[in-house]
Amino acid sequence: MSTTENEPAANFIRHIILDDIANGKNGGKVQTRFPPEPNGYLHVGHAKSICLNFGIAKEFNGSCNLRFDDTNPEKESDEYAKSIEQDIKWLGFEWHKEIHHASDYFEQLYGYAVELIEAGLAFVDELNAEQMREYRGTLTEPGKNSPYRDRAIAENLDLFTRMRAGEFPDSKYVLRAKIDMSSPNINMRDPIIYRIKRAHHIRTGDKWCIYPMYDFTHCISDALEGITHSLCTLEFEDHRPLYDWVLDNISLECHPQQIEFSRLALAYTITSKRKLTTLVSEKFVDGWDDPRMSTLSGMRRRGYPAASLRHFCTAVGISKKNHVTDMGLLEQYVRDELNVIAPRGMAVLRPLKVVIENYPEDKIEQLEAPIHPQNEAMGTRKVPFSREIYIDQEDFMEEANNKFKRLVLDKEVRLRNAYVIHCHQVIKDEQGNMTELRCTYDNQTLGKNPEGRKVKGVIHWVSASESVAAEVRVYDRLFNTPNPAAAEDFRTCINPNSLSLISSARVEPSLAEAKPEQCFQFEREGYFVADRYQHSPEKPVFNMTVGLRDTWNS
Repeated sequence: MSTTENEPAANFIRHIILDDIANGKNGGKVQTRFPPEPNGYLHVGHAKSICLNFGIAKEFNGSCNLRFDDTNPEKESDEYAKSIEQDIKWLGFEWHKEIHHASDYFEQLYGYAVELIEAGLAFVDELNAEQMREYRGTLTEPGKNSPYRDRAIAENLDLFTRMRAGEFPDSKYVLRAKIDMSSPNINMRDPIIYRIKRAHHIRTGDKWCIYPMYDFTHCISDALEGITHSLCTLEFEDHRPLYDWVLDNISLECHPQQIEFSRLALAYTITSKRKLTTLVSEKFVDGWDDPRMSTLSGMRRRGYPAASLRHFCTAVGISKKNHVTDMGLLEQYVRDELNVIAPRGMAVLRPLKVVIENYPEDKIEQLEAPIHPQNEAMGTRKVPFSREIYIDQEDFMEEANNKFKRLVLDKEVRLRNAYVIHCHQVIKDEQGNMTELRCTYDNQTLGKNPEGRKVKGVIHWVSASESVAAEVRVYDRLFNTPNPAAAEDFRTCINPNSLSLISSARVEPSLAEAKPEQCFQFEREGYFVADRYQHSPEKPVFNMTVGLRDTWNS
């Protein structure tokens, strides 16, 4: 699969910007922004927006701002803000200069709201929420004007000033733009632009008790920062007339262009922050960075290389049409990247003891194996070989047909990077479970085939005495249905077998010495990563990243 990350992908947004530059619009400047709300961790959908905004800016020698939309203090935290910063850097991008915040502009936003009031384009309303819904109308019926819509300008200014001063309880009053209650676009039916909310803000503390709404804040913040192209997902398309109306009616000369594109939807995942929060708070997962989560921090902990996500976002493309992307496509980009960069190692997840009876009891032989069979520059590693080894239980059968190319009673198999062994006895416990195999080895088969016979199969193994006990976490999809968001209760779609803990695994010594977040191919098993937090040489912990082949369509 191609991973031409450095080649810009053709899309309609890029064509718009090319035309703007050709026509001298914005003086040929390109300035974008990524404006997350710090009310949760970033997810895979954000990766597409990050790659687009930062990528467009880089391609056209512009810059991209990171701006936190911190206008909803009840749900925001420093933890979320820090995680967003870390995820953007991990994905491979850097924002322009200092981080921006909507709260940086609270005083200016207040001033522009006053401008609208003074122009007769905003009024203080005291309808309650239920009344406001009633007055708003429906998709097929126009709304009707609030009885407070025609307050005098002086009265509106007085009430708004007192709202800021904290004279009124929460929700007593709101400030609304005065646009058109008969507009076919419900977003233009006198939308709320300020509300009273007493909540401690992570940056301004208790200075403010009124907070601007997103639609009012976003466009002004863009203009104040000199953004040229405000790239949003399609759900904001109906909000664009309001974006333009606000900027057309205040004393700001800069007027960014809002352009919408389809969001990234990935099968078998949830990207709603509210639902992701539910998964965490109700302990269906072990935090925002659980490797089963669709968050960027979860994917990082699972071992997804940042480059594979960038390649994936390029492959998905930018369009105006919403569609669901197959999880298999993302995993293939992960697999392609890891196949190139991941060192190899052997791990036995379900150990079955093998005694090689004709091998010396006190001998430990250091065999040499390539770190990467397709990249000699990565060098070699030492793999200890001894009289007692472990193989995987699934690699042995007492009886099998010719399609089973592993170890069979009274037949031979090659041990990866080692010798050919022959099994002649199976030892079982009182319950009939296999506990041990008795074998012999051919000492003339290290690095070469035996004379006069052909050995068909190759299996992996580790030394019983020199290997290290490890915990391995094997992951399946978190949800059992491709579209859990469509269910009446998405929690009913959770896969109860999404995590399997293997505590009896054994790994070769080189794997135990892995650094946290170092990825490997466990030969014949898949790709795994040393856990970011819990892995240590004394107690190795590995998370399964992806299998060696696509299993999503099986």
